Amino acid sequence: MEKFEILRSTAVPLPIENIDTDQIIPARFLKATTREGFGENLFCDWRYDNTGQPKSDFVLNNGRYSGQILVAGKNFGCGSSREHAAWAIHDAGFKVVISSFFADIFKGNALNNGLLPLQVSDEVLARLFAQIETDPQTTLVVNLVNQELEVPVWEERIPFAIDAYKKECMINGYDDIDFLVNQKEAIENYERSRPWAY
Repeated sequence: MEKFEILRSTAVPLPIENIDTDQIIPARFLKATTREGFGENLFCDWRYDNTGQPKSDFVLNNGRYSGQILVAGKNFGCGSSREHAAWAIHDAGFKVVISSFFADIFKGNALNNGLLPLQVSDEVLARLFAQIETDPQTTLVVNLVNQELEVPVWEERIPFAIDAYKKECMINGYDDIDFLVNQKEAIENYERSRPWAY
């Protein structure tokens, strides 16, 4: 995975609550077994009409908004446990999703695929939506090392929580296997120090 420490970016607002994984990536696209190419079908049924033409009223087709941060409504990633939802968001160029609540399975899938689910309060989320609507060029700074979301225009730093193991993996660009491989020396030292039992 790509290393993640600090991200400075504008954001794309999607103020819809209870966005489930079938809306993120519809089931008909789940036949592929590799992660590539899912981004073009992210939010497909909201993004395109039945002839495949972009819908002008959907945010991903709105030239006002761009960036590597998706700001989404409460209870993001609910529904089925498909890992493809995280693949699609990441493949579309997003590195962070900000919401006030994430479904647990989506949160785990996101972290396992280099996508940071950053949880804020309902109040902060509402303020972010209002700020981005007012000024789509608003820059957000996600500092994973310090576990802070900075909104420079507010002159505020907002702390966020993340599992310590997943934080270490994201900062170093490790998946679970990479993490274990990088612990090889410690594992071997432990094995040498323990008494053998038969």
